[in-house]
Amino acid sequence: MGFHTTADSVPGATAPSGWPVSRRYAWVVFALSFGLLLSDYMSRQVLNAVFPMLKAEWLLSDARLGSLSGIVALMVGLLTFPLSLVADRWGRVRSLVIAATMWSLATLGCAVAATYGQMFLGRLLVGIGEAAYGSVGIAVVLSIFPVAMRATLSGAFIAGGAFGSVLGVAIGGAVAQQFGWRWAFGVMGVFGLVLALIYAVVVKERKLKPQGQSDDAGDSSGSRGRLKSLLPRLFSSVSVVSAYIGSGLQLFVAGSLIAWLPSYFNRYYDMPPAKAGATAGLFALVIGVGMILGGIASDRLSRRFPVRKWAVAISCSMGSLILLMLTFRLPSGPAQLLVLALGALLCAGTAGPGAAMVANLTPAAVAATAFATLTLAQSLLGLAPGPAVTGVLADRLGLLRALQLVPLVAVGATVAFLVGRRWYERDLRRLTGPAPAEHKEPSEVST
Repeated sequence: MGFHTTADSVPGATAPSGWPVSRRYAWVVFALSFGLLLSDYMSRQVLNAVFPMLKAEWLLSDARLGSLSGIVALMVGLLTFPLSLVADRWGRVRSLVIAATMWSLATLGCAVAATYGQMFLGRLLVGIGEAAYGSVGIAVVLSIFPVAMRATLSGAFIAGGAFGSVLGVAIGGAVAQQFGWRWAFGVMGVFGLVLALIYAVVVKERKLKPQGQSDDAGDSSGSRGRLKSLLPRLFSSVSVVSAYIGSGLQLFVAGSLIAWLPSYFNRYYDMPPAKAGATAGLFALVIGVGMILGGIASDRLSRRFPVRKWAVAISCSMGSLILLMLTFRLPSGPAQLLVLALGALLCAGTAGPGAAMVANLTPAAVAATAFATLTLAQSLLGLAPGPAVTGVLADRLGLLRALQLVPLVAVGATVAFLVGRRWYERDLRRLTGPAPAEHKEPSEVST
């Protein structure tokens, strides 16, 4: 039993409950796309592992360190929409390979940076390369799996960002301590180039077409002409806009933790960079697990009542607010680490439900662009300002006080999800027609 969706039927495509392509090939594509997402975030987050080294070598303030992290997310936010629109029309696989090659080469450029300005330029280019990967990659994945797996796959795919952060921070910290921070960037760049080559060889655009669909389906001038008429539907309902905003604000919290936990452990637990990076990597791993669990919970709870996806998002947002507010008011030690782990588990659990809600409320023909809009919100509201604002606050108030204030952003996310939940059923009825009675939450029937 699948979600309500605005996806138009495709001639010759399999039913929404089936597999559009062979199951084996779908999982191969998922694995390679997930691998590239790991590379994406490894290249992005390796910087956080070497914050202490750059701060000492170049005498940088926390605000400047935060800007090196925030510029990547800012470029992702600004460029993800236009580049994803290009990918929808020009070819998603080709776009992914070019993007991966670019961010990998830019990461190698960071390895040879001699000044803060050169490093800033390198990080800017990393952001340009990574701009459309998340939105286009998840559009590719969701297009070849059954509709009923959307939230689980979305959560798992987006969790690749957290897992990549784990590897980037942990491996980067170990390599940097052993060989120097430049080698940390070099290793990430080479890894990305190798994966991009494998992806280009194995994944082909024509193989991603649903079984029975002709090669020229969807490429006609009529189909392209419909694209402009479909774009306004990216913002056509209160609930989908609420999903964008809530998801973006909630990732402010997760992005701040991933960026600054290595420095927190270095300063407040007296850990050397390698150990601080490895410890922070464990918490980034917990964040990723939370994304997956949030997606699984959303799929299971909303099989009969789609509105329950919002309840999962609200619960994760409120839970992370309470736990993380408590975390940074506890003294350093095992109790603080336990509460921090619980807060980290919930702080990005909204990712899967949020992506599924966007997929259900927007047309399949502009899937990559819809996820680009979600990525835009996540970047401009969360991932870009999170590390940067935390760095500015740390310069003025200290890192501990800054981290005490960061969880308050979850209040705004919770409000957005509450608004979205209120409008969700009526938006689905308006966009896709009346929902079957058995799919409605009893309390929603009257609305």
